[in-house]
Amino acid sequence: MRKWISGILALLVVGGAVFWLSLDKEQRGVLANMPTDRDVLFWDEDTRNAAFRALDAFPALADARVIEAGEAPYPLPEGEPLDMGGFDLDAYLEEQNAAAVLVVHDGEVVLERYGLDFSADGRWTSFSVAKSFTSTLVGAALADGYIDSLDDPVSKYLPDMRGSAYDEVTIRQLMTMSSGVRWNEDYSDPASDVAVFAEHESTEEGVDALVDYMRQLPREVEPGTRWQYNTGETNLIGVLVREATGKTLADYLSAKVWKPFGMEQDATWILSNSGSEISGCCIQASTRDFARFGLFAMNGGMSGGERVVPEGWFEEATTPAFETGKYGRGYAYQWWTYPGGAYAASGLFGQGIFIDPERDLVIATNSNWRNSNGGGGEGDARNRFYAAVQSAIDARRGAQGVIVGEPAEPMVRSQ
Repeated sequence: MRKWISGILALLVVGGAVFWLSLDKEQRGVLANMPTDRDVLFWDEDTRNAAFRALDAFPALADARVIEAGEAPYPLPEGEPLDMGGFDLDAYLEEQNAAAVLVVHDGEVVLERYGLDFSADGRWTSFSVAKSFTSTLVGAALADGYIDSLDDPVSKYLPDMRGSAYDEVTIRQLMTMSSGVRWNEDYSDPASDVAVFAEHESTEEGVDALVDYMRQLPREVEPGTRWQYNTGETNLIGVLVREATGKTLADYLSAKVWKPFGMEQDATWILSNSGSEISGCCIQASTRDFARFGLFAMNGGMSGGERVVPEGWFEEATTPAFETGKYGRGYAYQWWTYPGGAYAASGLFGQGIFIDPERDLVIATNSNWRNSNGGGGEGDARNRFYAAVQSAIDARRGAQGVIVGEPAEPMVRSQ
């Protein structure tokens, strides 16, 4: 009996060793710091460091759908290294708890640094940077004729929203987060909408869980009169695109952007408990491919020689609709806007794609901020980094442009 038990234990040890050896470095890191729950907002720093590069590796954390890349990567040649002058880049990377910083100017990589044992071969999660990808898929659906107009009511494409506070809300108002519906995006409150809605189970068979949650929320003000940051509404946009196109967001993004533009690696998109992509969050991609998406946007949405979005889409999508009071930024169609025509995709814990068309500049960053929303000074520090890069580019080209942090131009509110 003892020999039998010893044999079983030996097999388990060997099997466990084989399993461990079958994992890559990122997967081992997650297992060594396995989260005790699924709510990333309340993980400790070491757990986040391990998990942000491998959220899609374990179904216990989250299921994901692959965004397939093509066979010919968009080139990112090395350029002349950018002289940052007196800016202390090492101190900045330490303060940001940065995994990656990549600067592309005139189509060439002029600065590329990695930390937290991350590299160009790895993938990092996007958090709300994904919102700008979802916005772009709305533009693609318009161009493809799946959506007739941004001024259509949400309920035209999501009939289960009829009779709710969203019945008279337009797609445009969802895009600018100005529905007027009540929402709590407090990341420190475990009872807030943003903390609990992802685990909601539908109260009606056949109704998407997110749709069911959102249709129960009451209206606070008239649509189009107030900006309020709302991840739930971006997720609702994603459900709308899926229903309008009949395609998963991962497949649609792959077909419209990832393959034809030339992303280098497959990416993944985390799924909700109902099996749909969480369109307000969580695309796992390489920092270089995040930068490529910035180039795609800056070049007007051309992919594989064809236009993916309507003519002028990105100019419209990045024209500020509301002032936000957050780090000198405005808000447009799921993009944050800066003075001088610059705009950015931005996510919790320091994820970002900053795009400055006037300077032909894209900056991609991945981090694990110690304060999720940058409230510990990380957000202001990143703005100072953006400004330092802009100044370095201006010195190189011999021309002065508008710098991040300067007084913002007046913003026109969309109705």
